[in-house]
Amino acid sequence: MTTPSPPGTVGAYPKRWLALGLLGAAQFMLILDVTVVAIALPQMEADLSLSREALTWVVTAYTVAFGGLMLLGGRSADLFGAKPIVYTGLTVFVAGSLAAGFADSGTVLLAGRIAQGIGAAMLSPAALSVVVRLFDGDERNRALGIWSALGGGGAAVGVLLGGLISAGPGWPWVFFVNVPVGVIVLIGLLRVLPPLPPQPGARPRLDVLGAILVTGATGLTIYALTIAGETGWTAPRTLVFAGIAVVLYLLFGWWQNTTRSPLMNLSLLGRRPVFAGAFVLATATALMVAVFFLGTFYFQQYAGYGPLVTGLLFLPIALATMAGAQMAGKLVGKLGARKLGAIGMIVGAIGLLVPALWSTTLTTTVGISFGALGIGMLFVVASVTALGQVAPEEAGIASGLLSTFHEIGASVGVATVSSIAVVSLTAGGDAGFQRAFLAVAIGAVAATIIASIAIPGRARQASPAPHSSSDTP
Repeated sequence: MTTPSPPGTVGAYPKRWLALGLLGAAQFMLILDVTVVAIALPQMEADLSLSREALTWVVTAYTVAFGGLMLLGGRSADLFGAKPIVYTGLTVFVAGSLAAGFADSGTVLLAGRIAQGIGAAMLSPAALSVVVRLFDGDERNRALGIWSALGGGGAAVGVLLGGLISAGPGWPWVFFVNVPVGVIVLIGLLRVLPPLPPQPGARPRLDVLGAILVTGATGLTIYALTIAGETGWTAPRTLVFAGIAVVLYLLFGWWQNTTRSPLMNLSLLGRRPVFAGAFVLATATALMVAVFFLGTFYFQQYAGYGPLVTGLLFLPIALATMAGAQMAGKLVGKLGARKLGAIGMIVGAIGLLVPALWSTTLTTTVGISFGALGIGMLFVVASVTALGQVAPEEAGIASGLLSTFHEIGASVGVATVSSIAVVSLTAGGDAGFQRAFLAVAIGAVAATIIASIAIPGRARQASPAPHSSSDTP
């Protein structure tokens, strides 16, 4: 080795764990921002005189931009190098957070949220591709366990932090808190990350048309799923947006098979480990976000708790999610992804069945926390399964693909449970909540069967590719 760049071997770069900590903190911040806003929405509505539709867009604008641009962010990391994409994405996210915090109107707030989503779509897949390149073998499993723990825990901590901030300094600080954290992470990454240029053979030629098609398709898919929970699955508005998304996906597929420099190799999704990992991640995210959605409304609307107490009730859920991910990172090499995935699904189903059968504050908190332990395992199973066999030059686009399914899964979860729980959300009572929890538990059981078939029978060690000379950044 003639450069300080980390080769594929695990011992090549001594600061890899520090780099993981900083990148994980950034990912924690991105995922946290999906849920931290939810608790503060009533304050935003009152202070900025937001309509109900505008209030919905405060959440949706971030997730649509985040999920829609994910593949573009991942492919850019492959073509132009992960480091500049990480730095640019983090800078844009922090700038968007600053704008949202200073917002004095709904328009400025939404613009800030869109900027946050754009930055997150660049940062998340690029950061994950760096993790894949810095670690190998069992260390990669451990690293992905930490990554998943921070990401999964971030969603739950977002509810807690949102409650604390809403009860304290006020809603602008759900955005301002990102600024010092983002600046510290950026300074740390500038000092810690090794040179990570594009892989040999990667041509810096971006498929612009493909990026437009898949961004539009994914954004419309997420939006259609979001409004489905409000207007209904068969409402004309939902069907129109879903139909346009399908057409754009078909055009994207045709274009990828036609152009000489495609945004992604479609065969990537056809690989069993990648498809299985994407399915498990979408399922895990749908379960987790459904739990946050139902739990937040149950504790506040039905049980009558304020945002601070609601946030505190989510603390054991956050800890359980992170504990499950950490546990899975250590066990996946011994048990295999298929067995561990089945265990995670079953634990999740059992936990979510508790509030479906016995609805009190205590049983709901305990049940959700136990379910979160299993769901946390699934995030690691998904990452290890999908990324364990990916070549270094595909790390960015594969990470982007996985992250896209993360956002789609989140939208599916919210749309599904909000449709089922609509009775409780509009008329009070807990019947709708119990039906929704039961539906989520049944969905977890069904996903167990599918995942057991789809996930390869044994989790392999990292592919030989990272050990080759072509992996030397």
